[in-house]
Amino acid sequence: MRTLSIALAAAGLLAAAACSRSPEEAAVINNADALAAELEAQADNMEALAENAADANAAAAIESASENLEDVAENVRDVAEDVAANL
Repeated sequence: MRTLSIALAAAGLLAAAACSRSPEEAAVINNADALAAELEAQADNMEALAENAADANAAAAIESASENLEDVAENVRDVAEDVAANL
């Protein structure tokens, strides 16, 4: 849920920033934001799976994979900002 709140806040900030962007820049940012939001949703699902795992080692591995997905989502947004800045 925390990740969803962060994603929604980021989407709002990106939407406000998109007002001064070209259509190409806005498209890059919007597509990256959609991809990042999907990655974060998958990470949330993995966190729920980890909480319900009976095996502690499996739960730790799933939690680690979930954190990696959240990092990937953040990287997607960062790269999109860099690409948009160079358009």
